[in-house]
Parts: sequence; structure tokens; C-alpha cells
Amino acid sequence: MAKTRQLRVRIKAVANIRRITKTMQMIANSKFAKAQTTARATKPYTETLFEVLSELAAGLGDISHPLLDTGKKGDRTGKPVTLVLTADRGMCGAYNSSVLRLAMEAFKEDPSLKAGEIEVVGKKGQNFFKYAGITQSKQHNQFGDKPTYDNVRALAEAYIERFLKGEISSVRVVYMKFLSAGRQVPTVMQLLPFQAAVVEAGKGEAKAAKVYEFSPGAKELLDDILPAGVKAVLFQAFNDAVVSEHVARMVAMKAATDNAGKAGKRYTLVYNRARQAQITTELTEIISGAAALA
Repeated sequence: MAKTRQLRVRIKAVANIRRITKTMQMIANSKFAKAQTTARATKPYTETLFEVLSELAAGLGDISHPLLDTGKKGDRTGKPVTLVLTADRGMCGAYNSSVLRLAMEAFKEDPSLKAGEIEVVGKKGQNFFKYAGITQSKQHNQFGDKPTYDNVRALAEAYIERFLKGEISSVRVVYMKFLSAGRQVPTVMQLLPFQAAVVEAGKGEAKAAKVYEFSPGAKELLDDILPAGVKAVLFQAFNDAVVSEHVARMVAMKAATDNAGKAGKRYTLVYNRARQAQITTELTEIISGAAALA
């Protein structure tokens, strides 16, 4: 009797878990659809602007700009900044651990990044670095799972201002790059200084350098285009991180729902067998008792 009672409790608990995970899966599915729409809407503009900037920077010749990567690290002062984008919540599979593992590998490969400024978005990343004993220069809690362009623009403008003043030497972003619903890749992207040789994935290899005539002048034009490009690329990174988080949670909750359903069926089968054995034992005892009285 005790065994069947325990099985009934387990069956009920598994059913409750399945209802919860199913609900979380539906919520993540809805959020994923909205986040994917936003990410797809901004991606063509970001990729086109990024490609144009790459071609312009490659065709500048002797013209230079402080936001461009000239390859001379000695010209830049200040500490490097590493921005790590994680989630505020768990239940999203290996999403957070993949991003944090890549960040730790980057710190190991380049110790100057760990000695520099580390800024973290998301409570999961903040708690990880806290328990790992890694100092965080700043924690960003204003973004959540719906980052607005105004907040991202303010962050990008602060980076640009500090970079131009020489307070920081570079800015790298560690985040989950969204490629499709079935593929997300943890990525380290250099935001500042802008690298002319880099072309967004999916656009093909870098083409031969073109010669441009600037009107107005190259510096005036780049003063407007380069900051806009930095803001757009950073905003795209935030959008990719959010949509990757939602799809990871959706997949994780679907797997949890399926596992709970299988566990419920397994416990139900065991319960039915135990109940049948209990009934058989009770009938045997009744028949044996009746035969003894006869």
C-alpha cells in the first residue's frame, strides 16, 4: 500500500512539472518569435552598414580615423574592455555556460583582457564572475530581455567617448550569435577599434579594395558613419543574444516536457503493475482464508 501511495505522489508531481515546463515552453516560444522578428528586422541594415564600412576603411589609403584599427597597438592607451552578455534567468540549457566558457578562454589566451575592465550584462554572468573571484568593473541591469536602442546607443556612445579620450584601448563583446533557430554560436566580437578587414559572416570574403572620392571630406563622413556603425553592431549583438536565449530556453523546456511525459508514463506503468500485484495478493488472502474456514 505504501508503495502505491508513493507512486501516486510521484505521478502527480511529474504531471505538475510537465504542466510548468509546457507553460514555460509556450512563453519562450512566444518571446522567441517576437525577438526573432526584431533581430531579423535590424540585421539587413547592420550587415549592409558593416560591409560598407569595411569597404570604405579598406579604400581610405593614407587617410586614418581614430575609430579604425590601424594595427599599431602601441598608439592606443588605456585598458581593454570586455562586455559579456548573459541572461538574467536560467532554464535555457547551455546558453549561459557556453558564453561564459568562451569568455574564460579569451581571458586565458589574452591575460590583458582579464586585467582590464570586465562589464557584465545579466545576473547569471554577474554571479558566475563573483564566485569565480573575477572583478567586475560594471554591472549592466538596465537591458533585461528587451534591450532598447536608446539604452544600447548610450552604452556605445560611452565606449566611443572613452576610446577617443584614450581611457580604454579596445572593446570586445562576448555574446551568443544567432544564425538560425537550430544554430547559435558563442562569439567574441571586437567592437572598437573597427577592423576594416572583417566582413560580416554570410556576406562572402573581403573584396578587393576600392578607391573612393569623398564629398564631404573623408573625416567628416567617417565621423558620422563609424559611430553609427558601432551603435548598430552593438544593438545587433544584444538582439542576437536575446533571441538566442529564448530559443535555447524553448528547446530546453521542450526537452524537459518530453522527459516529464515519459517519466509520467513510466511511473503509471509501474503503479498499475504494483496495484495489480496488490489486488492479486489481497484476492489470494481472501480465497485462502475462505478455504481455511470451509
